[in-house]
Amino acid sequence: MRKTGRPCVRALLASAHAARPVVPLPHDDAGECPGALTADPVRSPGASTPGLRRATGCSPPAQPATEETTVHDHRRLGRELDLFDTDPLMGAGLPYWLPDGAVVRHTLEEYVRDAERAAGYRHVYSPVLGKRELYEISGHWDHYSDDMFPPMELGSEQIVLRPSLCPHHALIYRSRSHSYRELPLRIAELGGMYRSELSGVLGGLTRVRAIQLNDAHIFCTLDQAVQEARAALELIARAYADLGIRAARYRLSLPGEGGKYVADPALWQRATALLKEVLAESGVDYEEAEGEAAFYGPKIDVQIADPAGRESTLSTVQIDFHQPERFDLHYIGPDGAKHRPVMVHRSVIGSVERAVAHLVEEHGGAFPAWLAPVQLVVLPVADEQYARAQAVVREAVARGLRAELAGPGQGSLGARIRAARLVPYQAVIGAREADGDAAALRLRDGRRPGTLPAGELLDRIAARVGARGTALWD
Repeated sequence: MRKTGRPCVRALLASAHAARPVVPLPHDDAGECPGALTADPVRSPGASTPGLRRATGCSPPAQPATEETTVHDHRRLGRELDLFDTDPLMGAGLPYWLPDGAVVRHTLEEYVRDAERAAGYRHVYSPVLGKRELYEISGHWDHYSDDMFPPMELGSEQIVLRPSLCPHHALIYRSRSHSYRELPLRIAELGGMYRSELSGVLGGLTRVRAIQLNDAHIFCTLDQAVQEARAALELIARAYADLGIRAARYRLSLPGEGGKYVADPALWQRATALLKEVLAESGVDYEEAEGEAAFYGPKIDVQIADPAGRESTLSTVQIDFHQPERFDLHYIGPDGAKHRPVMVHRSVIGSVERAVAHLVEEHGGAFPAWLAPVQLVVLPVADEQYARAQAVVREAVARGLRAELAGPGQGSLGARIRAARLVPYQAVIGAREADGDAAALRLRDGRRPGTLPAGELLDRIAARVGARGTALWD
């Protein structure tokens, strides 16, 4: 079943698709592409990172996608690009982040926080543990305990690693009295949660046991619920445009036969009707899917697809009547009486792990400039330009750019350019450029804007990075 409505989120999705860059990582006169990623150090002389080497080079040669691997398999690229890894002593499904991966993760998290603040959200922190009683109240224990880690016995209490942030946010709301004038109240958190996944289904960053979730909950009146959910979809579409990714489809996830769902038909009908209204007003095509709902209500799932065409859910929007009732949430209305709020659940990028996995596979390691671990590499042609290149790197760092120097000691100029092929901007400094306080700029996509004064070059790169999005140059 497919439905359509007004073109609001659709327009954002169209701009996301149009802005999606083509990064061929072409051959050029810097030398032949070696045909595979190589582990060449790109750190400036004197920088020491024992045991860590940046995987750099050209795109790997095209290979047929299989069920196990794809051309841009994030599990392979994540290791080759020194983004993340695992260790059997830490355990399956518990990846650790290497410095470059940590840069990508931190930048992504800060982007989401900035976007949420601009949209009127306030951020909170809540503990990753909770008493078993908390999840009995929320319904997770009855409907979801098979996916939770077993309780830890602490004296007379049973403590559980949380499988969701929702109950904690409900308690945060309940901890203070609220007037209708405060609503909608939007609270957000990038917080940890845990799923007891069997080892057979774990893989890379897409199925893990420790999850960093971008989550938010909007407490609002019934009249505000549709607009808040629609605004959440618009926020998701803008984020996808900036990240250079796109939705494979939108799915209205409904209950199915035999599932563990809250037994309240009126609740399901009410929430489903409101989500259909949200989708119609947002102007996106969608499909209904039975058996994909949360245990407490229907949801809008934004589906993504990997290069092999396998789908997964990245972002969600839900309208929830169940949790406010379970936790006895209320606000004081204009009549002075208590009223039950509606709880809108919303995740822009879902789990950080899955989002990074998708970004790696979508871009093949050639991240949008604002997200790239290294945004600018400065390449002096000879030792005589080394000092000037160092000064340009310092100026770039002072402007907030992630810049590195690749000097002659790391190989010929052509070899260094190839090694930095995934870096968005390459500034080459020869004798003429050094004398004129300038640099010859090369872009990752093969374009060469030419020689520019160093200050102007850095200002333009900083402005482009600060604007986010996928464009490399204006």
